[in-house]
Amino acid sequence: MTNPTEPTHRINPPEPYGFETLAIRTGHRRTQEREHGEPIFTTSSFVFDSAAQAAARFSGDEIGNIYARFTNPTTQNFEQRLAAMEGGESCIATASGMSAIMAICVGLLKSGDHIVSSRSVFGTTTVLFERYLSKFGIETTFVNLTDIESWKAAIQSNTRLFFLETPSNPLTEVADIQLLADLAHNNNSWLVVDNCFCTPALQKPLTFGADLIVHSATKYLDGQGRIVGGAVVGNKQLVGEDLFAVVRTTGPTMSPFNAWNALKGLETLSLRMKAHSEQAMILAQYLSHHPNIERVFYTGLSSHPQHELAKQQQSDFGGIVSFVVKGGREKAWNVIDQTNLLSITANLGDVKTTITHPATTTHGRLSVEQKELTGISDGLIRVAVGLESIDDIIVDLSRGLD
Repeated sequence: MTNPTEPTHRINPPEPYGFETLAIRTGHRRTQEREHGEPIFTTSSFVFDSAAQAAARFSGDEIGNIYARFTNPTTQNFEQRLAAMEGGESCIATASGMSAIMAICVGLLKSGDHIVSSRSVFGTTTVLFERYLSKFGIETTFVNLTDIESWKAAIQSNTRLFFLETPSNPLTEVADIQLLADLAHNNNSWLVVDNCFCTPALQKPLTFGADLIVHSATKYLDGQGRIVGGAVVGNKQLVGEDLFAVVRTTGPTMSPFNAWNALKGLETLSLRMKAHSEQAMILAQYLSHHPNIERVFYTGLSSHPQHELAKQQQSDFGGIVSFVVKGGREKAWNVIDQTNLLSITANLGDVKTTITHPATTTHGRLSVEQKELTGISDGLIRVAVGLESIDDIIVDLSRGLD
């Protein structure tokens, strides 16, 4: 499909195959062993034919593997495949989703620059921006994800980056990607979209004008809860040059074993996301009629404030359902503790259904004021709907709800 001598961080778009074909076939270049499945290259370094070849590789005059911190065939296979699925030119794989975000900030920003970020982002992302980037002179203004006027008002002369999740975690708010892309570009800024909840199976932010897509491969890309990993997808310059240089130098590298797991997860991504979405819709409809629940957050419900926008940007609504139970934290914890089947864990994107209390887990490090601003109440529960029988999932939740 591509020139086998061309590194995957500089790939050209593959042939115009369908999404499912790209997810299964892209990037595998068979070795002399003629294997059918993608191999795992568990090696730290690569051997050169001569001192001259080693020098040529290190100088960049000759393309090829050098050292597994930044060149590994298994990792490159994953990068090429994900880039093709997202409709991007280039991808870098990282050790985690947070290291992917950090690579973007280190690669594109400098002291004195300014970020405008949605308030409705993963709690650790907020901590990264507020506590750590600020130490290096990079300031962040947090705004309401769905209020375009608040984005406009936050822009400064030194603003260089817009950052958001859509749908957001855990309230599934939806941003107008095209509108924010235009705003960012008109103000000399890049738009970064965390596509963790939808994945390219349901949403492709690059087609709406986003500059970079960030992933926690830990979630749906792997789909089995086996690994920790991250990725950034975009064009050749931003990702293939600027961010690749950051990973090469600083070393937040995805291991070959984790890359292989995520690679195999991509093969079934389309099927899994359809199934997750179907099950989540059934659960959301059930919860929306339950007398002990105040509110349900799911983009597939017509009652969701951005339901129509989600229909325009997404091919389906994903597997995350959040809801507020009556009775605050005590009742929310009781619902969680009464489950026998669901896994009490803050992770998501697994075939196993998971349940968590965001106010004391994923967003536990936020201040009371920050939680109030982002709508993280004590009664809020997030369920990442897995692929067990939906009847069993509902019965298990009903133990505490009823």
